[in-house]
Amino acid sequence: MDGVQVLRLDRTPALQVKLDVERSPGARWLFYRPAAEPDPAKDWLLDLRLRGRAFRADSNSMLLDDLGLTSQALRPHLKARSKFLRAKDRVEKLRRLVTPSDDAEALDRKMLAVLVRSEQADFQTILLRLLSSMVHEGEADLAAEPRAWQDIVGNELDAAFWAFALQTLGYGADGVAPAFTLRDLLYRILVTDFCRSHSGAAPESLRHFVLPDRTLAANASVFAARWRTDMAAYESYNLLSDAVAGEIGLDGVLSTLPGEALAETMTCAVVERRILKDLKDRVLAGAGASDEAMQALIARRRDGHWASRLMAQSSSESRALAACYDAIEAGAAFFELKARFDAGFSFANAEAALMAYQSELFRFDQLYRHFHEAAEKVEPMGWAVLHELRVRIEETYTGWFLPQFGTAWARVVEGEGGLLSHWTAAGMPNQHRFFDIQVAPLLAAGAKRVFVVISDAFRYEAAEELVQQLNSKSRFKAGLSSQLGVLPSYTTLGMAALLPHHSLAYKTNSNLDVLADGQPVATLEQRNAHLAKYEGLAIKADELLALGKDKGRALVRDRRVIYVYHDHIDALGDKQATEGMTFRAVEEALGQLAQLVSFIVNSLNGSTVLVTADHGFIYQEAPLLAADKSALETQPEGTLKAKKRYLLGRGIGTSPKAWCGNTALTAGTDPEVSLDFWVPKGASRFHFAGGARFVHGSAMPQEIVVPVITVRESESDKEKARYVEFSLLGASNKVVTNTQRFEFIQTEAVSDKVLPRTVVIALRDGERPISNEQTLTFDSGSQLLDERKRSVFLTVLAGTYDKTRDYWLTARDATSKVEVLRVPLRVDLAFTNDF
Repeated sequence: MDGVQVLRLDRTPALQVKLDVERSPGARWLFYRPAAEPDPAKDWLLDLRLRGRAFRADSNSMLLDDLGLTSQALRPHLKARSKFLRAKDRVEKLRRLVTPSDDAEALDRKMLAVLVRSEQADFQTILLRLLSSMVHEGEADLAAEPRAWQDIVGNELDAAFWAFALQTLGYGADGVAPAFTLRDLLYRILVTDFCRSHSGAAPESLRHFVLPDRTLAANASVFAARWRTDMAAYESYNLLSDAVAGEIGLDGVLSTLPGEALAETMTCAVVERRILKDLKDRVLAGAGASDEAMQALIARRRDGHWASRLMAQSSSESRALAACYDAIEAGAAFFELKARFDAGFSFANAEAALMAYQSELFRFDQLYRHFHEAAEKVEPMGWAVLHELRVRIEETYTGWFLPQFGTAWARVVEGEGGLLSHWTAAGMPNQHRFFDIQVAPLLAAGAKRVFVVISDAFRYEAAEELVQQLNSKSRFKAGLSSQLGVLPSYTTLGMAALLPHHSLAYKTNSNLDVLADGQPVATLEQRNAHLAKYEGLAIKADELLALGKDKGRALVRDRRVIYVYHDHIDALGDKQATEGMTFRAVEEALGQLAQLVSFIVNSLNGSTVLVTADHGFIYQEAPLLAADKSALETQPEGTLKAKKRYLLGRGIGTSPKAWCGNTALTAGTDPEVSLDFWVPKGASRFHFAGGARFVHGSAMPQEIVVPVITVRESESDKEKARYVEFSLLGASNKVVTNTQRFEFIQTEAVSDKVLPRTVVIALRDGERPISNEQTLTFDSGSQLLDERKRSVFLTVLAGTYDKTRDYWLTARDATSKVEVLRVPLRVDLAFTNDF
């Protein structure tokens, strides 16, 4: 080459080379040597080598250059990994992971990462990908040798893998040779995680599976926690942990442990089912919703893997487990409420009874619904865990509450001075005066327009829940009141009563239509024509939503009153084929109504929305018995319409088996064109034709306490919803054990506008987690500080930590991932523990 002097080091003595180079400082040199470099301590030309750049023509040296590695000492290692390096696509993938300073160990990890198709080369990620591949087409195979493992063995990297397992997890550290199979490693990881997390000694039958090095065993728990919370891999964890639990007989081990001993154990789903059984037994034994230990255990489990609210939408098993806790909480609250009224019910008068129902007794119906809503979600799994509780709830609701409440209610409904004699109640406007009392004053006060949402069969207890949902939204201020429904409490009469009118009258035709101001108002078109006289319109809820923002605004622009009709509960409940879906319909209706109100306020500029109903309902899950029937041998002469919960006619007289009256008094119909009615007493039915579990028409509070929700838009800061605040308790800022407890305090109670918050807690080195992640939910509504404390245990990865620098305890919102807490901590692992 021009301008380059070539020296062969095998032919020119080293001293001569140095003299030549020093005498020609501006020259350019190429040294050639057909052998390896001597040891640096014996290399006379080391200074020259360090000033130049070496080039080697053997394949390993060229590969070293190609990968960008700087250490020539890796050449023998690359030769030993020739099987892996034979494939160009593997080398290309490896090149993306390699850094110039990598040593042999780092190279092996990155080769393993390539073989398991991982973008990250840490051993825990490699292990997660490898173990996850033991699931094929939704089936766990503990004896499987996945394709990735076959590739590892085929490329002679299995010894390196087991070396990493020893280094990271202590697998084989006790000197007793393990089986060195993926199956055995999986057993040891899961059993170690189980034994570390439950309180007490490791069960005798499982001790031989516990990883021996206590410090490194912590890494097994961190790994298991990471695996089960990985959204891409948790399904494989669920399947494999179930399979392992079955193989090692974990169910039998758990049978001797109380729920509290397992509070922190998330290893297998069988643990969750054991805790649920324990909690169910406690409720059956009399534990109520105020049982602090039970509530603390439920709260912890809801934040765990198996019953997580975050995971519930992704897994049918998690959804069912979360629903089990919902059912148990509803059952505990139901029986606690029942215990307060064990002596039955007694009311001074109808006003006192109605007030008691609206302040507290409605919760019997609400909790009964909540229990069955939850139990229905568990049903597809075929589990028997809720069976006894379901039987007890049913016996109590249908065999105690409805009869006892019905008897007490009858005492203030019947007789001289009873509610039936005047059909008015202090503080409860009559439903047939709804427009005059609720709507007209708003218009007179200057409201541009008023929206009235009428949901068929939307009863008071569900309305109370909707108010809570609406108040959790910014800009919404919702309040709940009630009105005394018409009697009989059925759709035709109730819907007409809610319209603006001067008079109501029955038309004696086959349908017994109700006329408002002489005009029929049975259909949407007829109501629309009637409301036009009041600058209003009538529209179905789904049709209004379908219009969207712009067309919706155009429709209501010149209207002052918009009646929006919603029918989901009655549409399903009032049919024999679908009445069993009543409670599911209520749950769906709550979501639909919340969406509808939001659309009206946010898209149609509705500043005031009234949500009400035509009537409520009574529903029970259990089939009815003969005792639930108020059988009428014959219909009275003059009967015009006969239903399960009411008879209408003229001149039908009275009956001791029924509550009797006239619609002129109970619905404000014109006396000349009103009708007589009979309705069965309490919760009984006249007959069981068609569906009999969902009914309405009579005078029980569930049917005639008609809710009125007033929703107003507000820009006030007080009406802006925000998440609850919390902080870390304790002055210590040092982590001294590999498993450490952190306690937090929720600084305020959850309320309408202060919303629960779920966060993920972890220790971090910058962005890198150095512990497992734990979920915590702050949702306490208690005014007592002690009841708003929550704690978690974090397990620190084994390793070397700098005692002089800060690491970080972080809390990130579980949904948005926004960091809401960051506290500096020092890590000085002076102790280990067996947690």
